[in-house]
Amino acid sequence: MPTRPHLAVLLDDFRRFGHQTAIVQYTGNRRKATTYEQIATRAGRFAALLASHNLQPGDRLILWAQNSAEWVAAFYGCILRGVIAVPLDAYGTPDFAARVAADVKPPLIVGDATLLQTLNNDFPRLAFEDWPTTLPTNQAPPIPTLTHDTPLQILFTSGTTGDPKGIVHTHGNILASFEPIRHAAQPYLCYERIVHPLRFLHTLPLSHVFGQMMGLWVPSIFAAEVHFESRLTAPRLIETIHRERISVLAGVPRVLALLKTHLETEHPNLTQRIEAAQGISAFKRWVRFRDIHSLFGFKYWAFVTGGGALPAPIEQFWNALGFVLVQGYGMTETSALITLNHPFKVARGTMGKPLPGRDVKIQPDGEVLVRGPMISPATWSGGALQPRTGEWLATGDLAEAQPTGELRFLGRKSETIVTATGVNLHPEDLEAAFEPEPEVTACAVVPIDTPTGPEPCAILALRAAPDHAPAILQRANTRLAEFQRIRRQAVWPEPDLPRTSTGKIKRAAVANWLASREANNGRAAAAAGTDWLLTLITQITGEGLPTEPSQNPVAKDQDLRLAEDLRLDSLGRIQLQEALEDKLGIAFPQEQYDKVETLIELRQLIANSGNRGVSEDQSLPHPEHPEFAETADLTAQTKRPQATQQHGTQIPPGATQYIYPHWPWLSLIRWIRAVFIECVEQPLVWLLAAPRVAFPSPGTTETIKTTEPLLIIANHVTAYDLPLLLYALPRPIRRRTAVAMSGEMLEDFRHARNQQPLWLNPLGPPTWLLLTALFNVFPLPRLRDFQRSFAHAGNALDHGFHVVVFPEGTRSPEGTLAPFRPGIGLLVKQSQTAVLPMALQGLGELKTRRRPWFRSGTLQIHMGQPIRFTPDATEAAITARLHAEVETLLAKNQL
Repeated sequence: MPTRPHLAVLLDDFRRFGHQTAIVQYTGNRRKATTYEQIATRAGRFAALLASHNLQPGDRLILWAQNSAEWVAAFYGCILRGVIAVPLDAYGTPDFAARVAADVKPPLIVGDATLLQTLNNDFPRLAFEDWPTTLPTNQAPPIPTLTHDTPLQILFTSGTTGDPKGIVHTHGNILASFEPIRHAAQPYLCYERIVHPLRFLHTLPLSHVFGQMMGLWVPSIFAAEVHFESRLTAPRLIETIHRERISVLAGVPRVLALLKTHLETEHPNLTQRIEAAQGISAFKRWVRFRDIHSLFGFKYWAFVTGGGALPAPIEQFWNALGFVLVQGYGMTETSALITLNHPFKVARGTMGKPLPGRDVKIQPDGEVLVRGPMISPATWSGGALQPRTGEWLATGDLAEAQPTGELRFLGRKSETIVTATGVNLHPEDLEAAFEPEPEVTACAVVPIDTPTGPEPCAILALRAAPDHAPAILQRANTRLAEFQRIRRQAVWPEPDLPRTSTGKIKRAAVANWLASREANNGRAAAAAGTDWLLTLITQITGEGLPTEPSQNPVAKDQDLRLAEDLRLDSLGRIQLQEALEDKLGIAFPQEQYDKVETLIELRQLIANSGNRGVSEDQSLPHPEHPEFAETADLTAQTKRPQATQQHGTQIPPGATQYIYPHWPWLSLIRWIRAVFIECVEQPLVWLLAAPRVAFPSPGTTETIKTTEPLLIIANHVTAYDLPLLLYALPRPIRRRTAVAMSGEMLEDFRHARNQQPLWLNPLGPPTWLLLTALFNVFPLPRLRDFQRSFAHAGNALDHGFHVVVFPEGTRSPEGTLAPFRPGIGLLVKQSQTAVLPMALQGLGELKTRRRPWFRSGTLQIHMGQPIRFTPDATEAAITARLHAEVETLLAKNQL
């Protein structure tokens, strides 16, 4: 099979794949799918825009954004034009982005608006959010001078000091890694048709070479779907894998560790089951662990991992469950891959064999040297390309060759600890001994200077109390050889060690912390300002810490209330929950999180939510004050109950399980609903109420024109508000609405309870059924579980429904507009769609003055214009703007 001349020819494949889905991205509560043909078209249009801005081949363009279809299209647009892309980590700092920009001097910077707004330089920029109005309609073809030697991109490694230094890749470098995989896959494509499309769940940044390999290049071989996921919590990942019928997860080892911890937490006997299954065949393992496979869905079969060393216990865990685990090894300088395990011939415990076209040799000290066409030919430094010298690349990695040709990773040469006795210790080997310890969330072994020379020191991030560290160290040492034994340990003050965007532990930061700690005679700072949880809360609220001595967070942690003392409102609780779940990679039981009122209860919940079967006395959080021991009895009060699993989601026993139905979206039900609305509901509203509709422009009967689903908001006065709103909406909109209704009220109907008078209770279930079928209602609880409601609203928007919400959260019988609940701002921000404000006027007057409803002539329905908010708009600002819009509509008296 001939090697392709350059990467731009992949767009020919994209056009051939046509309307097959290429990318699915999850943003807020929305799911957005983009086809291969759309990617190719946008890439051509973006290349035309670059030409119109006079960007020439060899010019640099900074690409700074989260993974998205626009990111991929912009990258391919640069390929077409010969412009060198400079992808930056979306989690990098504005300072680093500015330093890179000053070095590469880009004629244009593109990316997410929220990131571009943080740059203080004067370089021209274009936000992805502006593409609909800025991209030209014509498409540019690839320039004729593209070859294997054409520079493709510059990848800068993140840093905080010194001048940035980037690795330059050419088209040939990428093709040297991509083409061997494409060739090897050809014999299996006939089998791929049986399970087509393959779906990859992609959890890596596209600014990383491994992320590009699994997000840009490999999927094009199979016309596969790539699902971008940035929220790395285990329940969310499992739910997405099951719901979307994912085939393969691509992630760094930390993602596999998070999933392993979650399964061990939810299945306390899983470790014993794995031990009992040793030695049985792969098919029997699959049958024995079919309950685990059913959680992921039976189409899911493999992990592809890279970007860091995979600890042996994690590899053994997933292999024991019957999943395929494929490891690759490479680095930025080698355009991703040096070695790769064959997915159907995996050599366990190794990084696989070198790919074709690579020469690999191992030095006497174990360092891996490599040469071949995939090696970067230059770096970018000081504003210019600097050619690389030397035929062989010293990787800095240590490995040993297996008799069958695979390489086994030993560690980084620069991180090897040489003890006073001359023994070489590899940190990865030592850290693996802590993996089985359930109290340990992360471990890094770094050298510490002693009077006799360097020694290894284990830095532990714990979910247990720090005084458990010596016992943990003792148990870990039993798994190590005598010469590997660790005699020193320290407890990290946060629940996880610092990491890069690809999940690697920042060893330099850990080593610096340890050195600072030793310089202070082993004393860690105990000030409130160093408390990671308090710092996180104050970042969310924007409030300072309480200053009264009686509210000192160090001395009175258990008395510090989230609402009254830390000023955490309902919206802040949602933001805090999301931030904690993203930081820790765990999901809290919603019922328990909603009951948390004090800081100490929150600490206890954090400790227990990550508990992998730790005994009760071992699961205490870090003590931040002397009185902490007095709160130990909280462990029993907040101990996580057993729960029922639904695709990885935990529902505590006794909690209300709200129903979010999809059957009202079926074609038959939609047809029945349309007939009811047009033939029954609309005539009845006209006959009984005869409301007058005030459109945005006085004296006209113009309709609201939109090409996208809307969020529709209005004030709430009576139980008949929804039919009145539908009466005013244009026919195409009112036939495709989904309505958020009080979750508590719907549950009362569904369970035939709490109706007045009591004899109406039996009518509750049929009322729930009719409301759900004829008005497509879904629950929006007032007190908890509203994130699931928001997710359902986003799903409805994705299916083309306009979602109606009453943001007051309660009725205002007098017609006076009540404050909007802050959740509406979060819903709008997550939904990323326009909002149509409406106002009902006259209902309050009819009730307070006891005037008859029948064709009173006083009912008015005011309609505003759709409003779109910028990505940087805050939830509070959105809520305030929407309240003001409805208030303005109510103040009008146009008719």
